Amino acid sequence: MSQARQHGRDHWPFRQHKRGVGHPSTPGARAVAHCAAGTPALPLVIILAVVFVDLLGGPGKIWLPLLAAGPALAAATSRPLGVLGVGLLASLLGAGIGVRHGMPASELAVVLTALVTVAAAGALASALRGRRERVLAAVRSVAETAQHALLKPVPETVGPFQVAVHYSAAAAEARIGGDLYALIPTPYGIRMIVGDVRGKGLPAVGTAALVLGVFREAAYDEPDLLDVVCRIERSLARNLGYDDFVTAVVAGCPEPGRLEVVNCGHAPPLMVRGAGVVAVDPVRPAPPLGLRALSGESPSLQVVPFDEGDQLLLYTDGVTEARDAGRAFYPLADGLARHLCDDPARTLAALHEELLDHVGGRLHDDAALLLVRKPVAAARAVPAVAGPDDASVPAASPVVTPLPDPPERSGGDALDDREGAA
Repeated sequence: MSQARQHGRDHWPFRQHKRGVGHPSTPGARAVAHCAAGTPALPLVIILAVVFVDLLGGPGKIWLPLLAAGPALAAATSRPLGVLGVGLLASLLGAGIGVRHGMPASELAVVLTALVTVAAAGALASALRGRRERVLAAVRSVAETAQHALLKPVPETVGPFQVAVHYSAAAAEARIGGDLYALIPTPYGIRMIVGDVRGKGLPAVGTAALVLGVFREAAYDEPDLLDVVCRIERSLARNLGYDDFVTAVVAGCPEPGRLEVVNCGHAPPLMVRGAGVVAVDPVRPAPPLGLRALSGESPSLQVVPFDEGDQLLLYTDGVTEARDAGRAFYPLADGLARHLCDDPARTLAALHEELLDHVGGRLHDDAALLLVRKPVAAARAVPAVAGPDDASVPAASPVVTPLPDPPERSGGDALDDREGAA
């Protein structure tokens, strides 16, 4: 789910070159080369276009004010040195155009002063933009580090199960949100949780961290899955406000063929059995985590079969409540049936692509998907041996050597046997 990202795109690459032909060696030459490397192409094209139009226009066509567009545009795309370089070039060309048209010295000085002022302001704006980009890169790096610590990557195989996770934060720059998930192996089988924290921003991230911390600790300690949920509930009751809560589904596989589910006000998981997709609706609805004291209702443990080939999808409401341009919700069950395969990672990738197409390219809420599959035990293949024509044929059965026939009995012995039988 996590990929290495390159930050600090505002930092320019630095490469060492050996001195030689074609490489500047003096400090002044290196400074000019550095300035030229940071000069964008589009502002230069605009300046040259203004000069070309002025030359074609003949006397009386004064295009000097348009030269200010070069450094102004460079401020949005280049470094400060690049902006100053574009401003210097515009000033020199502007002076040449003014002299060519015979402009009075006072008017030419005003125009050149305006060009220099625009270039200086553009350089300052470029410096401030670069500083904001560095701060944003640092924030992104911290957010990604927090994501690795909070939403740890899930391996492709956990115990006897295949697992895949896909998480998308609505705030693309933050990369984390209020949705949470975890899947860990414990002495009581694998246990997993998918939840959604009320609210957004840093408070929601803090609550998600609290829930995941308690879950990872209790999942190892508590043999009963309901006790795990109770420990999370007690922790939230001490730390959350009166109007804060967390919807969650906690599930576990304590033994082969048995799946335990505790639903606390969350969207029901989807079970894939055979070719059908069914929702695992709770038998007795329970309030979200953090609201038990207000409702007095306790969550219940639901047991469903989970055999070979079955798959379980846990998700958050950011998936099912995603709307298209016609305000229609995304049909998750239908999408799962369309993209279902034996590889959970491929299934979730196809679901996510279809979800983005449904909403028009960008989600408006955090979305988490966790898919668990119990693989089918591979049938044991019969080894093959080469036949006389090098054709593969099934291996022959083990040769059983028959025991030697007993020696023939004499007639007296046969008579004794008949007498004994009589």
